[in-house]
Parts: sequence; C-alpha cells; structure tokens
Amino acid sequence: MAYVLRTVDSLLDQLCADLPALAIEGARGVGKTATASRRARTVLALDDEDELSLTRANPARVTTLPRPLLIDEWQLAPAVWDRVRRAVDVGVAPGDYLLTGSATPTQAPRHSGAGRIVSVRMRPMSLAERGLVAPTVSLGDLLSGTRPDVGGECPLRLGDYAEEITASGFPALRAVAARSRPAAITGYVDELLDRDLAGLDVTVRRPGTLRQWLRAFAAATSTATSYNTILRAATPGDDKPAKTTTTTYREALERMWLLDELPAWLWGRTSLGDLAVAPKHHLADPALAARILGVGAGALLDQPNPDNPAVPRQGPLVGALFESLATLCVRVYAAAVSAQVSHLRTHRGDHEVDLVVEREDGHVVAIEVKLAPTVTDDDTKHLRWLKTRLGDVVLDTVVVNTGLGAYRRDDGVAVVPLALLGP
Repeated sequence: MAYVLRTVDSLLDQLCADLPALAIEGARGVGKTATASRRARTVLALDDEDELSLTRANPARVTTLPRPLLIDEWQLAPAVWDRVRRAVDVGVAPGDYLLTGSATPTQAPRHSGAGRIVSVRMRPMSLAERGLVAPTVSLGDLLSGTRPDVGGECPLRLGDYAEEITASGFPALRAVAARSRPAAITGYVDELLDRDLAGLDVTVRRPGTLRQWLRAFAAATSTATSYNTILRAATPGDDKPAKTTTTTYREALERMWLLDELPAWLWGRTSLGDLAVAPKHHLADPALAARILGVGAGALLDQPNPDNPAVPRQGPLVGALFESLATLCVRVYAAAVSAQVSHLRTHRGDHEVDLVVEREDGHVVAIEVKLAPTVTDDDTKHLRWLKTRLGDVVLDTVVVNTGLGAYRRDDGVAVVPLALLGP
C-alpha cells in the first residue's frame, strides 16, 4: 500500500525537530509503524521473536543502534523505555528515538519518562485522511477566533456516511474488499481479545462475559451510560461477574487503546452550573462498534428504491455511530493544533454540547453533531446558550451535519458537512 499522509505527520515533523524522544501510541493497526518508520534510520521490530529475545537480554542495545531509531511495539520489552530515558538525560539529538506501542505494558517502566519522552496519540484515519472530499473548512481556522467564512459543496450523502462508518479508519482494513471487510474487522477484534489480552497477562476467566460487556459498551456509543448499566445490559439475570472482574477487563481494553472515551468538560463550573462528569463512550473506531453489534451499512439505512435518498433506519444507533465518526475526526484535527476535545452536559441534562474543542488558553469552539441535511433553530439552541453564558470564551459555534454545503446561519452558527471539515 502506498503511504497516505496523515494529519499527525505535520505534528510529528515539528516535534522531531525539537524533541529527542517521542512515543506514538494508539490501537494496533492504526498506522503507527508506517508513519514512524518514515522518520527512522533503523527499525527495531520487537514483534520479531529474535529481535525481542536479543533486546530483553540486552536492553542497552537500543543506545548503540544507528539513529534515528524506531523501537516498534516497545511494550514487549518495557526496560527499553528506561534506557531511552537515560539516553535522553545524557544527551541525544532531536528526533533520535521513536517508540510505538499498541498497549500500555502490565509491568510499567521504572520511570514515567515525563519531560524526556513525549507521547503522541494516533487514531484511525479521519474523513479528510481518507481522501473522499477535499475539506474546505479548517478546525484550526475556527479556533483562531477570526470567525472565518465557511463554504464549499459536499457530494457525500447519508448513504456515503453509513458506508464510512462501517468501512473503518484502519488503513489495512480499508484496503480489504468491501465484501470481506466485515470478516476482517471481526478477525481484528478476535485477535485483540484472544491474543493481545493474554500478552498483557490478563486472565479472562469468562470470555463470554468479556464479549458481552464489549457488545454492551458498543451499544452505548456516544452516550454517558453508567458502567453499572452497561454491566446489567451485558449480563441480564442473577449470574453477574464481580465488578472487579469487569473493571479489570475495561482497564485492559483501555490499555490496548480499544476504548477511546470522551471526557466531560468541566471548565467554569461556577458560571455554567453543575456539570456532569461522566465520559461519553466510544471505541477506537465506529466501525468496530458497528461490527461488534453485527450492523452493516445496509442495516443502518432504509433505501428501498435506489432513486430515492437514503433515510435513517435504526435512528438512535446510526445517529450515535455518526456522532462517533465525527468525534474521531474532530479529535484527529484538534491534535494537530494541540487542542483538547471533550463534551459538555449539565447535570440535569438541560443543556449539552456534543464536542467542545479547547485551545491551550481555555478558549473553545463548540460543536453539535446532527444526522440531518438541514439545521433548525432547535439544533443550535445549546450552542447559543453556551455563547450567551461564556461570551468571548466561545470563539465559534458549529453544527456538523450531512448536508449539501457549508455556510453560516444568520445567528452566526457555522453549518459544516462532516466531510468538508478538516484540520
């Protein structure tokens, strides 16, 4: 496969020019190795048994190999982390060390690496990276505070978004023929649960319970459903596992970057009232959630006549998966400009904003996600509420939708089809 330029590439170029060691983290198959190896002279692949044996026997070899050095799947030999940290303390050139990992090791390094090794999260491909449509609206420009003009026409329709929800943002999975992709995604999930968990020394005493819990978690995509509710949905009846068991499973899935929960935004509690603190649930890729639930693009839409436009079939589910796709895209774009993404919900649910993108100085862009081609006043009411309460702290307000084009409403809210939004 030819390399597809990723949004994170520009950030990595900047950091490699200034910092001696970077750790690129993310789910297996997200593209970390391909992206990092473009910046390496030597690749130390620890998923090779011979290389792993040599490195475990002599972790110091990472300081003698030609640099820039990529240590791929470093968590398989955690001692190399401390060796890199010490090398940085002694003094190495910017960009000399790149570490990629698909999981956080059970036996953590002796030192965190804080101040020496900077971590960068890599996520599956956003819509902009998939090359479907050239973006016309930049999240970076929206964060500039200049309230830029927005425009552009979008050829994608609801059916196209449903296809992208289920097609996956993992490069290798996207390369599989559409008819075989569901089997490939199922195999990916099975590999994580059957092999990678064992590599983390996690004992799965009840494999069925783990898979039921993951299915219930997938069904809770884009919601802040409590973990107890998820557990009850996963194991109806009286035969429920101990909470410590499911907590161990959840933590292990988080360490493999399979879960990618969206934290609650807690800025300005005194001016906004009591804000909910629960995260919104997301898997690393909405395609994983769809496949775990056994849902394909055709099941999400009802299109009896090819001459008629597609309409949602499983309304709450397709809306939740579309929001998850939008969340993935916005997180990828926000990372490129060092912004953080969260969600806002008042404790009683009177007001909520799907995505709050926050600059380092605390100013934000507020985004609502709507699975609809048109936007009404009701769709913008929470954005207008937030702008009224926080004033200039809110740099811009946006509704991301499935419409025909980007524009600004009379109330100043930008309407942007998801495919037209980019970094």
